[in-house]
Amino acid sequence: MSSHDRIVDAAEECFTRFGVAKTTVEDVAQAAGMSRATLYRNFAGGRDELILAVFLRDVERFLDSLADRLASLIGGPADGGTPGAEGLDGGEAVVDGIMAAVAFVQGEPRIAALLVPEAVGHTQAVVNQASQRVLDLCASRVEPYFDLAREAGLVRADLDVAGVVELLFRMIASLSLSPLDRPEAETRRFLRLHVVPALIPS
Repeated sequence: MSSHDRIVDAAEECFTRFGVAKTTVEDVAQAAGMSRATLYRNFAGGRDELILAVFLRDVERFLDSLADRLASLIGGPADGGTPGAEGLDGGEAVVDGIMAAVAFVQGEPRIAALLVPEAVGHTQAVVNQASQRVLDLCASRVEPYFDLAREAGLVRADLDVAGVVELLFRMIASLSLSPLDRPEAETRRFLRLHVVPALIPS
């Protein structure tokens, strides 16, 4: 395992154990079994860069599972077509995808450790600074499937992947961080009425 991965593993462990606000660079260096100097050689930005690295790695993990889900729905880019698109309800696929993303964010211990109320002031600044990087990462991973869905008429032809990813990213973040006290069925109804029409051809 590389020093970089060892440090990110240690940061995840410390954030989960101590909370983001209370974790220090010294804690992470000790958990990684190395000196602060070695840690800073890998992460010159210190604690803020560690927070971002943990966040981005968890985003990557979710995108891996999302790619599998999209491939099962509309086929993969290597297929050269959309074998799974026939009969697919694009609106329900959007709703299911958003709900799955919200469940992942709320249920993943490492992400939860970064989003608890005491840590929001710390992590939000880091995530805000890197928001374009996160959106670009998501767009690059989703784009092949987005293109297939648009060609199959499952997504509005006038939309671009960057705009759709930003819309969904903002929606998922809002539902994850500021959920309303209501049944899941009501949230799904909200998404069908107000988000689906923005993405799916009428």
